Amino acid sequence: MVFEPFIQLLRGIQGKRNTGRIGDIQNSQQMAYLRHLQKEVNQEKALNTPLQELNVVVFDIETTGFFPEKGDGILSIGAIKMSGKTIIKEEEFYSLVHFDQNIPQEIIQLTGITNEQLREAPSLSEVLIQFLQFKGDSTLVAHHANHERHFMQHASSKLFRTPFKHRIVDTFFLYKIVDLKSNNVKLEDLCKQNGISVVNRHHALGDAKLTAELWSLYVAKAQQLGCGTLNDVYERFARI
Repeated sequence: MVFEPFIQLLRGIQGKRNTGRIGDIQNSQQMAYLRHLQKEVNQEKALNTPLQELNVVVFDIETTGFFPEKGDGILSIGAIKMSGKTIIKEEEFYSLVHFDQNIPQEIIQLTGITNEQLREAPSLSEVLIQFLQFKGDSTLVAHHANHERHFMQHASSKLFRTPFKHRIVDTFFLYKIVDLKSNNVKLEDLCKQNGISVVNRHHALGDAKLTAELWSLYVAKAQQLGCGTLNDVYERFARI
């Protein structure tokens, strides 16, 4: 694939241990490549594409906490592709991320991710390159997306020296316009409410798959309300 030669180059530069620090990226050509992966997609196109034709990548991250600026890190990224309401099961992404500090015990218990697993995992810079390549021109979707957005923005600033420019659509907009009484519903609660079996919770790919099932259901419900595009969803939300 396109990114493989650069991944090998990045590994060579970083040496035996991939740290993902800015200092690991040595020259302007490499930085330009990273920024190329961060180029702003056509936001208007995503907003006005019919929901049944909109290609999305539903993703989730597992982290050590909530504050990347205080040292919390991304432990794993999981994602799955969709076209309209259809989940493309064979198009999925998952990677652990190198973390050189000890994971809090409660996070180990919650996610099942251990310190040993992350010692030899690829660096955050490498994983983000692969994730953005996987994403391509699709629109990102996440459940309660502020968490993902916060960490992606921090990582992009630290590693790429550029803002994270990719739109992340929050599932909240969809289920809020469908059910006005809904608040900040937990992923597992919303799944149970909609008859979706909750499996592999607190695993990045498992949570991405659960979110994809919710996206599929709520896109259909939004269409029944007369929403043909994301623009329609946002406009309806603004009237709530």
